[in-house]
Amino acid sequence: MMKTKLIFFFLFFSGLCQGAKEKLNVLFICADDMNVDLGVYGHSQVKTPHLDRLAERGVVFDRAYCQQALCGPSRTSVMTGLRPEETGILTNTNEMRKINPDVVTLGQAFRQNGYFSARAGKIYHYGNPSMIGTDGHDDPQTWDEKYNPIGMDRTQQEYITRYGRGRQKDNNLGISMAWWDPVSKDTDHTDGKVASKIIDLIEQKKNEPFFLAAGFFNPHCPYVAPKKYFDLYPLDQITMQDLEEAKRDLEDVPPIALTRDLKRWPYFFDDISIDQARKCKQAYFATQSFVDAQVGHLMDALEENDILDKTIIVFWSDHGYFLGEKGLWYKRKAFERSTRVPLIISAPGMSKGERSSKPVELLDLYPTLMDLCGISGSDRLQGKSLRPLLNDPKAKSWKKPAVTLVWYGRDAWGYSLRTDRYRYVEWLEGKAGKELYDHANDSEEITNLAGHPEHEELISSLSKQLKPFVTLKPKYRSE
Repeated sequence: MMKTKLIFFFLFFSGLCQGAKEKLNVLFICADDMNVDLGVYGHSQVKTPHLDRLAERGVVFDRAYCQQALCGPSRTSVMTGLRPEETGILTNTNEMRKINPDVVTLGQAFRQNGYFSARAGKIYHYGNPSMIGTDGHDDPQTWDEKYNPIGMDRTQQEYITRYGRGRQKDNNLGISMAWWDPVSKDTDHTDGKVASKIIDLIEQKKNEPFFLAAGFFNPHCPYVAPKKYFDLYPLDQITMQDLEEAKRDLEDVPPIALTRDLKRWPYFFDDISIDQARKCKQAYFATQSFVDAQVGHLMDALEENDILDKTIIVFWSDHGYFLGEKGLWYKRKAFERSTRVPLIISAPGMSKGERSSKPVELLDLYPTLMDLCGISGSDRLQGKSLRPLLNDPKAKSWKKPAVTLVWYGRDAWGYSLRTDRYRYVEWLEGKAGKELYDHANDSEEITNLAGHPEHEELISSLSKQLKPFVTLKPKYRSE
């Protein structure tokens, strides 16, 4: 009898130890300013073989959206699990801990639950490229270790070609039409160094649970990557929308929606030619493929260290991006191209090689990772675990819409609601205009249906869905 009991307890405690060893790791990969013009999302030109490979191991979310189409607010929202209105971070400021001293961030939650938490590169906001090589607006409480690689894209900026009036003398490349295609190695560049550092950490920490965050700076401008990636995209194959057609696309859009864009339309800067815009679009595609290659290196490292099958991999971007559509460039708008982001999740035991068309939010990442890893985080989280969709990408139980705030200032802001079929936008709660786009028939959001009487009932219904999310505090809005 005693022998039987001893065998039982031995097996029991062995099971506990084995369970402890089987904690899932997390590789959290973020790209900067990356839209869904990607091969993995069906774009016919942009080559993403490594994201394709990741997609084969997990679920591609076809309708994933940021909570604000601006780097700082979006990244803070992801890392806190709170909407920008809740964190109070609506611009690219460094006040997250000042305003939210007790918030438990995503990486911090992993630290509190026995994980090694580290980053290389940009996870919280950085001025890009001005803050490359620094901590930027980082949060020390999130990490056990952090690394700030710096490559030739930052240290040799004098070789970058810049377009537009005055740009040759302006050092602010963080908002620029600028590119460079040096004959160089991946590891000569900041993003190549980011990947190398994360690979080092994978090798060092493969025998303990980790949360490793790889923050790539591309494809954020200036668009810099090794020439071999530019060579993937012959310039004569890069198309641009006709500007007369682009201008017509904007005729039925409320002026407030284009607060930052109409003054110097098209392409955001004065004196940008369509051929210069075409060159920048080519460069953007090149930087996307450059990031894709780094994702491949990271996956190779997991495989070579025999931990690929016990590591959750998340690939995401902080917001979308315009590349001349409607004559627009950059982000910070309520349109689909600005708010929609790439999101791919590969998790052991979950669906593989599947796609989900359900609307989801970057806000959902924090609760998802807590759920999948079986650990506790903040009790204030405003997102929802994506586990149901990772189990069944078509889950009928998933009813949540995606909501994005656009904030230009106290007198210019709006909210966008994205459902399975529609995008609905209210500016100043409808006082400054509304937008309604039917994505079943108008994926490029060319025709604003908000002024059409036959859609009044639909608009009323969508407005009611949106109302609970309109929580902008009085100090951020004019009454």
